[in-house]
Amino acid sequence: MAKKSTKKTIKPVRPQLGDGVEILNAGSVLEDPITRTLEVNYMPYAMSVIVSRALPEIDGFKPAHRKLLYTMYEMGLLKGARTKSANIVGSTMHLNPHGDAAIYDTMVRMGRGNESLLMPFVDSKGNFGKAYSRDMSCAAARYTEAKLEPVCEELFRDIDRETVDFVPNYDGTTTEPTLLPVTFPTILANNTLGIAVGMACNICSFNLAELCATTVALMKDEHHDIASTMPAPDFVGGGQILYDEEQMRQIYENGRGSVKVRARYNFVPGENMIEITQIPPTTTVEAIMDRIAELVKTGKVKEISDMRDETDLNGLKLTLDLKRGVDAEKLMSKLFRTTPLEDSFSANFNILVSGQPRVMGVREILREWTAFRMECVRRRTYYDLHGKEKRLHLLQGLAAILLDIDKAIRIIRTTEEEEEVVPNLMIGFGIDEVQADYVAEIKLRHLNREYILKRTSEIQQLETDIADLQDILAKPARIRRIIMKELAEVSKKYAKPRRTEILYDLPEEDSGAEEQTVPDYPVTVFYTREGYLKKIPPQSLRTAGAHKLKEGDEIIQQVETRNDLEALFFTDKQQVYKVRLAELEDGKVAQMGIYVPGRLGMEEGENILSMVITRDYSGHMLFFFAGGKCARIPLASYATKQNRRKLLKAYSDKEPLAALLFLPEDTEIAIRTSAGRMLLVGAAQIAAKTTRDSQGVAVVTLKKNQTITSVVPADTLELADPHRYRVRTLPATGALIRAEDKGEQMSLL
Repeated sequence: MAKKSTKKTIKPVRPQLGDGVEILNAGSVLEDPITRTLEVNYMPYAMSVIVSRALPEIDGFKPAHRKLLYTMYEMGLLKGARTKSANIVGSTMHLNPHGDAAIYDTMVRMGRGNESLLMPFVDSKGNFGKAYSRDMSCAAARYTEAKLEPVCEELFRDIDRETVDFVPNYDGTTTEPTLLPVTFPTILANNTLGIAVGMACNICSFNLAELCATTVALMKDEHHDIASTMPAPDFVGGGQILYDEEQMRQIYENGRGSVKVRARYNFVPGENMIEITQIPPTTTVEAIMDRIAELVKTGKVKEISDMRDETDLNGLKLTLDLKRGVDAEKLMSKLFRTTPLEDSFSANFNILVSGQPRVMGVREILREWTAFRMECVRRRTYYDLHGKEKRLHLLQGLAAILLDIDKAIRIIRTTEEEEEVVPNLMIGFGIDEVQADYVAEIKLRHLNREYILKRTSEIQQLETDIADLQDILAKPARIRRIIMKELAEVSKKYAKPRRTEILYDLPEEDSGAEEQTVPDYPVTVFYTREGYLKKIPPQSLRTAGAHKLKEGDEIIQQVETRNDLEALFFTDKQQVYKVRLAELEDGKVAQMGIYVPGRLGMEEGENILSMVITRDYSGHMLFFFAGGKCARIPLASYATKQNRRKLLKAYSDKEPLAALLFLPEDTEIAIRTSAGRMLLVGAAQIAAKTTRDSQGVAVVTLKKNQTITSVVPADTLELADPHRYRVRTLPATGALIRAEDKGEQMSLL
């Protein structure tokens, strides 16, 4: 035993093994920088999880999925009968040395009975559990059976023709494919969830017919509008998607976004109950029931008398018994807001491409998949070409002996040593060693003219096939046409109708805001040039002094209105923001006010052009553009049933906006131009457009470099000399125009 040192430091203990071998650094404390520890110990683990476990590759599979499916393919389960799941799990362990439970869970999720995937790959028999149930677990592997679904034929097509690379398994006893040569984009045909180290992926599924059509369209035109052929995801559990065009654009272009999905239900009037038959993919029946029970217990939901799970072999069914006189639509609207019956699917398309994780939009994913599939077809073509060239070469040697079969027999018979047969045939017929060896191996019974003629008749067809294969390799366009043809065949054979309904506009009762009593009293709203707003009640306004404003700021709009109205703010980014005045706190004259861009969450650099306060969205907005056109849009076009706070495409972005004006009722307006001219026109004569981003109609004829400088209601002007104006009617439109007579004509086009 080591003795204690009399010094303050302790010497490292160096114990000895029984055979005299010394253990270095045993018992000592070694200092190591944390950065080096992370690099040496943690980084290999993190990379292993990212690359070899959690993230899918361009063929749509994680390694665990690929190993399982390939094992089932090798077991002959694509065409054969089902076998016990335990047998499949055991065989898969030759490629995937993890526990049998993990392998079985992987297979369960890919099974048709589990209903996790829009396009299942495992034909299951027995209790495989349900993805929409938290408590309904699958039976043990020894009780269930499985085989591959027919669609798996598209996963393994031509895998034995060198379309993909094979690598040794973990112990080198066999090989496995690095990717599967899938003939359609499986990466987007099924939903995939993966959590790695420092990153994750969450891919939503799309309808197969729409996916194949979109892939073909993008192969023809890389700028194709994806939304026109694939409007939204399609989930295995159905439900209803609350369509948000901006979010879908983000998913298609950037790979990140959110999709709102709500449950689908039926109201049974005679029995006064609601049957929920489809739920969002992000929740379970038990989670919904727990939340509803909590709301009933706390008294927030009083309309439900009973709730039960009636899920059976026919599928999911959650039944809610209602109290007498309850409005089912209003109740469901409340449940959508307060329970997981409406939930968001957060998309994160993080995929491994060439071993590197990349977050890609649908467009880029399909481009990468197309490149991968083109390589598979090219490698398959090379394989076929090499095989046919080899066959042609042998048959050309066989054709050579057709000229003199007796000579071939004589050469073989007169050759004394066996190893000299091939060289003598090479010399006698002028063929190479491979051809001579092939001829020498022909059975004696086949050395007749009929046999040789049959074989050599293939030469012409082989030459034609080889020329065609060489043409395919030389022309990428032909490879693309082959892929398009395969996609069309897959779509025709395996596509099914869409399960998830798309709601482009919600009914009025589905409004997302709670019905609340809004206090109604008179207020005066002041809006400044710098974007500050003050909502001041009359009592505060009577005793007020001078307005407190930011240095250089001024009040540009003052409106006497009521507290229960809505304010709309039009900005220079073709957007409109909406807010109820009741949501803005009352202020005082001595206060700076509310900074509107910050309160409404506007984009950086976005400026407010006009504020409109309305109750019933009556009246029109007039947008005047630099080219002289005017779009007259009903304010009702900006009313939304979902009470959205922000609307895109508030007006056209085709031309710069010169001026905008809100008219509560049709009246005459005065349009001034940079040329010092003015046009008086009745607003009713400008045709109204229901499309918000309409370019409108031409109103003013402007010369080069002329612009519209201002637009105001005509009744706000004081015309000093009315005799300077003349009245005329344009024959084309019949519009009544008064134009300033300066020798130049201004007209309504």
